[in-house]
Amino acid sequence: MKLANILLVEDNEGDILLTLEAFEESQVKTEINVARNGQEALDYLYKKGDYTEVKKPDLILLDINIPVFNGHEVLKKIKGDPILKKIPVIMLTTSSNEKDIEKAYENHTNSYVRKPLNMEDFLKAILKIEEFWLQITTLTK
Repeated sequence: MKLANILLVEDNEGDILLTLEAFEESQVKTEINVARNGQEALDYLYKKGDYTEVKKPDLILLDINIPVFNGHEVLKKIKGDPILKKIPVIMLTTSSNEKDIEKAYENHTNSYVRKPLNMEDFLKAILKIEEFWLQITTLTK
């Protein structure tokens, strides 16, 4: 099985650790790169600065409330790019604001997942994302 490359765009250290822990428990071999703000995410995707040698991610987990460029701005840039738009983007956020949900889908997110507040449910949610997007779904190369 191919190594799945995931870009996690998240500034909360606790959520980063929980996400990494969940993927360690998964059945899929993953390489997870973390961008802690919107600028880092775009630099990674466009292979700028420290990211010239990175692989294109198979999946992006994107928080809305991140510094520099927020998740909506990053999503809009990704889905507006002819090459990047094929990468599935999961909005993984604490926001249950209807406007955030609507805006995410208007900007072509592939899925909107609210982060569960308790650790066990958070881990389960990550494993379900992994199962669907990396085991069941066929992704483009």
